[in-house]
Amino acid sequence: MNWGSLASTVLGAVIGIASTLLADRARARRSREEGDQAARRQLYGDYLAALARTRNHLRIAARSADTPAEERAGAALEAFRDGNAYELRYQVAVVAPESVVDASTAAFRALRDLRDLVGGGAVHTEEGYLELRDRWEDAFGELRAAMRSDVERGRERGRRPVVRG
Repeated sequence: MNWGSLASTVLGAVIGIASTLLADRARARRSREEGDQAARRQLYGDYLAALARTRNHLRIAARSADTPAEERAGAALEAFRDGNAYELRYQVAVVAPESVVDASTAAFRALRDLRDLVGGGAVHTEEGYLELRDRWEDAFGELRAAMRSDVERGRERGRRPVVRG
């Protein structure tokens, strides 16, 4: 038996198995990253929708000037409770980078301040309402930009080849 041929065959098999395992590992990592990115995009969309829905209900309550203040206050609290923003905010805090969490906190607080103002009886024509509305819109825009930036970074990470030194 020729030991050189046997050693070459074994070495070739080891190289083949190792390269297959490395390729499978890279494919699995890429697939996991794509799944994580898709889940984050879905969560971001759900959270933005919850904030927008809550904001819309607050807007409706603030425009109901002929409705008694107690009913507007109840509508403001109900908008926040039913909007699902609290629950999604905590999920964002777990999976998002710090820049998104900070923007999320700012937008949520601006919306909460608007809720408190409407709950206190303010209507959509009052100066305080208009100022808080503008602060909310700015914070919401910053949140969208932070989320968009995070999603874009994830896409770029997925396109770059992995180089290990």
